[in-house]
Amino acid sequence: MRPIAISCGEPAGIGPEIALAAWQTLRGEVPMVWIGDPRHLPQGTDWVGVADIADAATAPAFPVLERDFGPPRVPGTPDPRHAQGIIDAIKDAVSLVQSGACSALCTAPIHKQALIDGAGFAYPGHTEYLAALAGRDSVVMMLACEMLRVVPATIHIPLAQVPEQLTAATLTDTILITHAALIRDFGIPAPRLAVAGLNPHAGEGGKIGQEELDLIIPTLAALRAEGLSIAGPLSADTMFHPAARAQYDAAICMYHDQALIPIKTLDFSGGVNVTLGLPFVRTSPDHGTAFDIAGTGRADATSMIAALRMAAQMATARDCG
Repeated sequence: MRPIAISCGEPAGIGPEIALAAWQTLRGEVPMVWIGDPRHLPQGTDWVGVADIADAATAPAFPVLERDFGPPRVPGTPDPRHAQGIIDAIKDAVSLVQSGACSALCTAPIHKQALIDGAGFAYPGHTEYLAALAGRDSVVMMLACEMLRVVPATIHIPLAQVPEQLTAATLTDTILITHAALIRDFGIPAPRLAVAGLNPHAGEGGKIGQEELDLIIPTLAALRAEGLSIAGPLSADTMFHPAARAQYDAAICMYHDQALIPIKTLDFSGGVNVTLGLPFVRTSPDHGTAFDIAGTGRADATSMIAALRMAAQMATARDCG
């Protein structure tokens, strides 16, 4: 397959270390090329510059598409002078995927404040920037591991704002994008979705809140009428034990922690962040920059390895679809 483009992310974090460790583990299994400043790789890294992306798969050392970020890396201390280089690496990686030179994108973690301070980065995060580059208005965040896929309908907002942000349009878009992605990217021809209620016991018939009766139930009924297989709204506290998980391919949750607590409990190190609704495959490790351990040799590459493997599987599914 064509290589997966890895954008370097924040050089002062663990991104360079886990990318190298992932290549060492997946060499010969998943081809990849890292876009960044090779001076930011761990000291002593055996790397090779790649002029032709197709050569990355057979590179004798860690394949790098070289960029010059200027100042050296100081582990644990982000440098705003690196900001434009980090942003450009993401943009270049997207271009490589959109051109067909690379099969998918895997992004290492960024530090948003350094990007704002150094380059006036105008997006809340990776996902919004990728959506802008792709010209897409609606994208969805999925967290996935071997045992569970979860999608929050609302993400990084205060809990008090969830009821007002949760609309029929938002929930419908989330479900339809997830349904389409399960078919196209995960090779599931007839996806089964489970949808959580917002309130305890899914509102208990209106005794513990009205959102289920007023919003969630009518929205799900309309989508079932279009042929989607949807269970719910379900009580979130009974959705994630093994027997329940066997009944669905993805769980749609109403807010951030309702989705992320179960998956991080099941597989804290191996979860993968997937952006659904883009015209290309994008995955990322489900963690941040980990400044506290950067450069110490203690970084765990498990999530990056899982993200690269999932990107390869999704790209293959798209090619075969």
